[in-house]
Amino acid sequence: MAKRTEGGWFRRLFSRSTAERLDPTRDDLVTVASCFDDAQACSAVLDEAARTQPVWTEASDVLLRHHLLLPAHEVEDAASVAAQDGYEVGPNVELADSEGYRPKVDDGVPLVLQRVQVLDALHCSQERSRMAGLAQRRGGAVLGWDALQPAQPDAASG
Repeated sequence: MAKRTEGGWFRRLFSRSTAERLDPTRDDLVTVASCFDDAQACSAVLDEAARTQPVWTEASDVLLRHHLLLPAHEVEDAASVAAQDGYEVGPNVELADSEGYRPKVDDGVPLVLQRVQVLDALHCSQERSRMAGLAQRRGGAVLGWDALQPAQPDAASG
């Protein structure tokens, strides 16, 4: 017979955490991981992000942003569908032209869909696929994704 613990797995899974969620409007957020290459695996991107500055902190929340290019008349519908999974429309971000392939979309407008979550390679890959399907069904394309966390104080200067 299994040992009974106070609340067990159900309570841990569904309880409200006392940790404060990352505020996506903070002005000290920096890009800790990004990928604008469909051929690059999320696991490889996150492995590198854990070793390079600014370092991605695996156990902490990130602001995960997906950058899409959609026909203008599809933006509202795509945002509505993504909102069902906790995504909200984020501010448009100017992306460098050199960051990989830029597909052409008739009447294409950029759309940033973002949400706060703890990031790992599996969930990153799942969300990347979800966004690809969302864009493709609307005649658009996914440009890539990035993850932001608060800037960490430089340990060398402390």
